[in-house]
Amino acid sequence: MSETIRLSNDFMSRFTHGFVLDPGGCALVIVDMQYASACRTTGLGEVLAKEGLAHLAAYRFDRIEQTVIPAMQRLLNYFRSNGLRVIYLTVGSEMPDYSDLFPHMQKIASTFNNRVGAREHEILDELKPLPGEFVRNKTTTGAFASLNLATTLRAMGVTDLVFGGVSTDLCVDNTARAASDLGFNCVLVDDACATGSQDIHDATLRIFQRSLGRVASADDVIAELTSRRSKDRA
Repeated sequence: MSETIRLSNDFMSRFTHGFVLDPGGCALVIVDMQYASACRTTGLGEVLAKEGLAHLAAYRFDRIEQTVIPAMQRLLNYFRSNGLRVIYLTVGSEMPDYSDLFPHMQKIASTFNNRVGAREHEILDELKPLPGEFVRNKTTTGAFASLNLATTLRAMGVTDLVFGGVSTDLCVDNTARAASDLGFNCVLVDDACATGSQDIHDATLRIFQRSLGRVASADDVIAELTSRRSKDRA
């Protein structure tokens, strides 16, 4: 996200809730980093390539490969090595006929073969969950609409959520917005999210930070948590 957007002179900045991430209650949430829509050779990428339209998603997949995956790997390494929570969300049908999805999601899921048990539904190998890490499938764009996620997070003692994944303006944003409304402190990680264009990505982050939460880079998040842990130990 550009500095112009990051430092926008918006009156809402006077009312935005400020918070510092608490390592004791912080969880990394990885949203929908699946072969269905986060890989250029399967799912969406495969469909577009067969139709001669691969160029339409070139920006998306370049960003995922060059920016998002490396940023997520840095976050995963930090959260795991410091014993912090890692939460994976997937999206897709749990029925072979996609009947558990609402109509606006059935076409895209069936086109990309995004259903439980299919390769397209799996999380990218570069970001695979470790045994014991929390993984849940949603059937809506926002996780809180189809999962009893808030209760689980509170039982885990989670208060702060750091989000990355795809797409910035849909599943990531919808989940983070709902989390904010439910009282969680939320950070969208700029370089750990991707969507169809830089303009849409930037607009989503700009709107989110007006009143719903914060925007930061992966390295910013790591530095903040490291600083807070050092202060707590002191």
